[in-house]
Amino acid sequence: MPASPSTARVINDRLALRLLQDEGPLTAGQLKKLTGLSRPSVADLVERLQGSGLVEVVGESGAERRGPNARLYGIVADRAHLAALDVRTDSVTVLVADLLGAPLAEAALPIGAEAGTGPAVEQTVALLERTAKEAGAERLHSIGIGAPGLIDPATGELRDSTGLPAWHRELVPALHGRLSAAVLVENEVNLAAMAEHRLGAARGQDDFVLFWLGQGVGAAVFLDGKLRRGASGWAGEIGFLPVPGTGALPSATGCDGGFHALAGADALVRLAAGYGLTGSAETLVREAAGPFLDALAERIAIGAAAVVSVLDPGLIVLGGELGHVGGALLSARVQSRLAALTPLGAEVRPSELGDRAVLRGALLAARDAAQDELFAPPAP
Repeated sequence: MPASPSTARVINDRLALRLLQDEGPLTAGQLKKLTGLSRPSVADLVERLQGSGLVEVVGESGAERRGPNARLYGIVADRAHLAALDVRTDSVTVLVADLLGAPLAEAALPIGAEAGTGPAVEQTVALLERTAKEAGAERLHSIGIGAPGLIDPATGELRDSTGLPAWHRELVPALHGRLSAAVLVENEVNLAAMAEHRLGAARGQDDFVLFWLGQGVGAAVFLDGKLRRGASGWAGEIGFLPVPGTGALPSATGCDGGFHALAGADALVRLAAGYGLTGSAETLVREAAGPFLDALAERIAIGAAAVVSVLDPGLIVLGGELGHVGGALLSARVQSRLAALTPLGAEVRPSELGDRAVLRGALLAARDAAQDELFAPPAP
């Protein structure tokens, strides 16, 4: 059945808002062309969106053109302010942005293990409040948080995880208590994959797997353009993947015998020592060459082959601090070795967003949440 006039208006308004978000400021004529609507319908649409405070005139399309059609309409960027937090085991980074995701202020703070749960939470909340004030944001609409650990699919909260700071779990309740903003928390690897999918190495790819290579290893799975968390939220815990070369098997309580023991940072430092190389894992991977680079690529390809054989994603993105610094050279070696291990073809690319991937993903989550609410039709 055809949509009612009111439903059609809602659909058209949301379409126009998405176009203004993705394409930037547009004239009424450009909106007419992109939406396929008539000129009177576009005029009514623009008037409604201006009246709702979501759209404003931001300029003109050119000095040679005058009149209503030459006006450029854009989303009111300061209608809402957003925050993104990249929460690590020993630090936190905060970014405050407008409704379009344009950064306004950013700050970072180291948080030592000796700080304690209460002080660590207080330091983080205070950092967010100071950064928001610096950005000129009187109120935050939505806050996206990326943190290590597992998210409970039923509650959306971080699960209690051995080895991760207790203050991570206490941060969300503290933010709810101090601020009126919506707070969304997601696993850091999933957010990095979301950012790579929309802004980085996996743009235009409906199917891919992000390999997170750092102190630990993990993965995020995108299939049919959607992030897949699995029935329990554990999808992507490839540190527990049984693989040859570790001399043991993982268990339900530890991944010491799994892929983590082959490709985690400590394992790579030990591997490098066998080639007479020393240094931090990040330095070793950045400078990897010759036999050590081949051995490193071999280890990563073993885990990638298992994932590719099951999911056939077509693309593996190497992320995390080690995947990013390994760059195109490491990715090419992994792809070459992977081709020898599985008949299923898969391209291997390095992360494009690197250390910013989690923060960018957290900002995307906050922006999506804010726009979903603000762009929704008014309640009847």
